[in-house]
Amino acid sequence: MAQVIWTEPALSDLDAIADYIALDNPEAAKQLVQRVFRHVELLADHPHSGSKPQELKGWRYRQIVEAPCRVFYRYEAGRVYILHVMRGERSLRPRTLSARGRKIPK
Repeated sequence: MAQVIWTEPALSDLDAIADYIALDNPEAAKQLVQRVFRHVELLADHPHSGSKPQELKGWRYRQIVEAPCRVFYRYEAGRVYILHVMRGERSLRPRTLSARGRKIPK
């Protein structure tokens, strides 16, 4: 079983998405956060279950989708690092992941 570790930037990403949704529908924002956390927890038992993002061919990152969010992570040494959460309709900036991935403790 892998350990799931949320990075501070990823938590901030999810918080910002939820804050925006909560402006119109606080209950929907709460439910989204709960769904994302439940989906991410599945990675503890199935760390390779996420797909490789099309934008990042050949990279070591994976993603899971919990609409409307994409959750990017890296599996390394028995740990799943949650690096970035974004709205699915936005374009991914690979530099964001590579910068966050460099901050993972060894």
